[in-house]
Amino acid sequence: MKWNRISLGPLETNAYILSHSDGTCLIFDPGSEGEKLIRSIEQQGWEPLAILLTHAHFDHIGAINDLLIRWKLPIYLHEKEKAWLSNPSLNGSAYFIGEKVQVAHEPHCLQNETTLTIGSFALEVLETPGHSPGSVSYYCPEIEAVFSGDVLFAGSIGRTDLLGGNYEELMRSIHERLLVLPEETALLPGHGPETTIGTEMDTNPFLHGF
Repeated sequence: MKWNRISLGPLETNAYILSHSDGTCLIFDPGSEGEKLIRSIEQQGWEPLAILLTHAHFDHIGAINDLLIRWKLPIYLHEKEKAWLSNPSLNGSAYFIGEKVQVAHEPHCLQNETTLTIGSFALEVLETPGHSPGSVSYYCPEIEAVFSGDVLFAGSIGRTDLLGGNYEELMRSIHERLLVLPEETALLPGHGPETTIGTEMDTNPFLHGF
């Protein structure tokens, strides 16, 4: 397996494609620019199996409708943000951009920490709320990588001033769910460059003193 990062939209949200040697792939957080994302997948000849969301803010779901027109794909996200897909007030698009993002599709709701098996992929679902109530991270031990959404970044942490955000909860998620992973684990955030768990433990100024 290997992962590819594609920066999309004005907020440069990172979408990730996790591909397998059997030609299948998973799509994480398709934020916008659906045609660009589709073109990239088709150029590689990959067959998408599912869309996985770390959370349902507008800049992480904006290309879903384009993807669903091209492929019939299941969507996975935490049950606490199920209503956010179709509600611009909840997903933030009603306030931050000039158009309303609405996804009219029934998702597969994640309720607890579990191992999610889709085709040849096996991912550990980690509940990491704080940036949003239903934020999750997807840990793939096989490639030593975690898709962390907007929970933890290279040198920073997720904002907690949006709907349902909570600083104490965010810090608990980071310390109890992410920093316990092996230090060599690649941290693949929703914005900015990739880093590692060990690097953030050593250098991230927001993590010290909590």
